[in-house]
Amino acid sequence: MLPYSILIADDDEKLLTVLRSYFEQDQCLVYTAQTGRQALDILKRYEPQLLVLDVMMPDMDGFEVCRHVRQTNDIPIIFLTARDDETDRLVGLNIGADDYVTKPFNVKELMARAHAMLRRARGEVIQQSSQLIRGDLVIDKEKFTVTRNGEAVSLTPTEFNLLEVMASSPGRVFSRMQLMERAQGGYSFEGYERTIDTHIRNLRKKLERDAAHPEYILTVYGIGYKFGGTAHD
Repeated sequence: MLPYSILIADDDEKLLTVLRSYFEQDQCLVYTAQTGRQALDILKRYEPQLLVLDVMMPDMDGFEVCRHVRQTNDIPIIFLTARDDETDRLVGLNIGADDYVTKPFNVKELMARAHAMLRRARGEVIQQSSQLIRGDLVIDKEKFTVTRNGEAVSLTPTEFNLLEVMASSPGRVFSRMQLMERAQGGYSFEGYERTIDTHIRNLRKKLERDAAHPEYILTVYGIGYKFGGTAHD
């Protein structure tokens, strides 16, 4: 099996050395960058499978890098930053990041999150059938694609995972914590599940005809969310 490939972009050289060592011990191919422009160049040249991205970097911050990446690339992105601010977190998620880790952090926790995203992105979670058909949505769980009325819908890995979880059980109500655990590979922590609202808002913008009056991703007030479409497998 080919190794996972990861790009870690951070201006802290010591941290890069530590993270490279840990991921390489897990047989990962690791690229590193210390500026935003270096990260974009490496991403284009080597096409890694996951981007771990610091927010505060010289020449171009992580938010700007993420915006550039999301114009053409659905690579999973984990923000890594010392800025423990809810606004920053929501900004990152709104522009297309999949996860947000605040320094200082446990390296093994970061690795667990990264590997969970990589496994999902590479389709290593085996499903019983390859497609879910929900109204005019077709969700292909092997190809990790979604179409609506035959037109492709571009989703980030986390958005795809959330949609798949809910669409696999139409009508079932999921709490925010349950959705984070299922979509992010079995981890969550107190307070973080509220960021699910940002992912849901992004999903609605991409999927719904009218995001203010959704047909598919429905809110169950006081509990969480459910998928409102019917099953036609």
